[in-house]
Amino acid sequence: MIKLISNSTDETKMLGRKLAPHLQKGNTLVLSGDLGAGKTMFVSGILSYFGKEEEASSPTFTIINEYELTNDLTLFHFDVYRFDFEDEFLAIGGEEFYDKGICLIEWGEKIQSYLPHEYIKISISKDTEDENKRVIEFTPIGNKYESFLSEVFK
Repeated sequence: MIKLISNSTDETKMLGRKLAPHLQKGNTLVLSGDLGAGKTMFVSGILSYFGKEEEASSPTFTIINEYELTNDLTLFHFDVYRFDFEDEFLAIGGEEFYDKGICLIEWGEKIQSYLPHEYIKISISKDTEDENKRVIEFTPIGNKYESFLSEVFK
């Protein structure tokens, strides 16, 4: 696990931007954190690397936003906050997206049974004393991402 501190929304975006060039088709990131913790800011940072920052929005009501990053790379941004049952992810064909591009899933703990065997869990928590400060933890789930994270955040 890699634990980093962000002191502002700009720093949270920069961490996403730093991760972006290393992402490729088939990667899955699961973002966890309270409402307003900065999950969408982190996604915005990833999108900014590809010149798509202005398009970033939380798909809370649409469930999934799709961004064409390059001619052969698509990012699928899920928000499963409103799901009451894990099976709702299957009902929208969620598992079919894992191999089609990069998948970012906010509130992924709600669909734990349907997450791929290997992914990066990104937990964002607010600091109780400084409203701008965030603790961001990157945890590799499975062997695939262990060296990946240490390379990105060396």
